[in-house]
Amino acid sequence: MSTDPTRAAGAEQAAGAEEAAGAEQAARQGSALEVLLLLQDIDTAISQLEHRKAALAERQELARVSAVLGDLEKRMEEAQASRAELASRQRAIEAEISTVDARREALEQRMYTARGAPSRDLQAMDDEIRHLRERKGRMEDEELELMVAIEPLDAALAELDAQSTRLRSDAARLAGALAEAEAEIDAQLAAKAMARASEAAALPGELRSRYEALRARLGGTGAARLVGNRCSGCHLELPSMEVDRIRHLPGGTVVTCEQCGRILVPVAPPAG
Repeated sequence: MSTDPTRAAGAEQAAGAEEAAGAEQAARQGSALEVLLLLQDIDTAISQLEHRKAALAERQELARVSAVLGDLEKRMEEAQASRAELASRQRAIEAEISTVDARREALEQRMYTARGAPSRDLQAMDDEIRHLRERKGRMEDEELELMVAIEPLDAALAELDAQSTRLRSDAARLAGALAEAEAEIDAQLAAKAMARASEAAALPGELRSRYEALRARLGGTGAARLVGNRCSGCHLELPSMEVDRIRHLPGGTVVTCEQCGRILVPVAPPAG
């Protein structure tokens, strides 16, 4: 039976075209996996920048200074409340002393103008004047005690106010340094976000969706390199037979790590 040369040539051409299409698809898939690794590297860099931003030394120092300042302000409020109470008592005593003085002066004036009054009345006024003087002496002693108690509070408040001024200056300086450091990191994050958008757009939709789901579930790492026998995502070694199977798959085949479930991309081990 003879073979139709035209049909044979057509079949051979179709087979060649199918093989070329398969090779092109594998190349595209392989290229997509390379892009996926680039995307993962960018996402890792973004996570590192965000962690660095959250852990800035200026932020931690500002938090410490703010905590110390808050404690200082609480102590100032307590000292001010104590001083205000003592000062209120002092004012009340001063007002009472003024009342006693006014009463004593009035009695002394009456005694001066009532020299012809019965001795009993004069004695009563004299006794009251003496009582008022004794009462004033006791109140003056109490007032002096209050003044002595207020003095260290004034000194403490002056020191606390000086410390507060220094801490507020430190906080302002740290806030400025923090804003500068954050702006620098934000600029890097913006650049990474642009690069990420470009790489993500180059991925097939299904692969991108799968990667994003894995990344959300696995702590930010959805794709990992297979270096030797080790997955760079979970840092565990895969069985040799599994590694051999993966490395003999057609280029661009999407596989996952049997240990952690991340998309696994075989790469050559580093030289040396």
